Amino acid sequence: MVKKKIFPYELIGEKIEILHSKNKSNLGIKGKVIDETKMTLKIKWGEKVKTLLKNNITFKIVRNEQIITGQEIMKRPEERIKGK
Repeated sequence: MVKKKIFPYELIGEKIEILHSKNKSNLGIKGKVIDETKMTLKIKWGEKVKTLLKNNITFKIVRNEQIITGQEIMKRPEERIKGK
């Protein structure tokens, strides 16, 4: 059995950059995560708030350069943090 990589940290407040997206208009967006659900991330991007589907994106956390695919974090934040 292969152990799945888990990202156990809170994303709200992190600055991220979208590296890959099925929606090409989202490429290169840099912003601060202001909300997270099981399926989406809400990013404050300039004066706008953009809702991104997790399963469509790959992003980088600016602070530590960690690259994460949205599919790796397809859980509710509280479930992911608890490791369930």
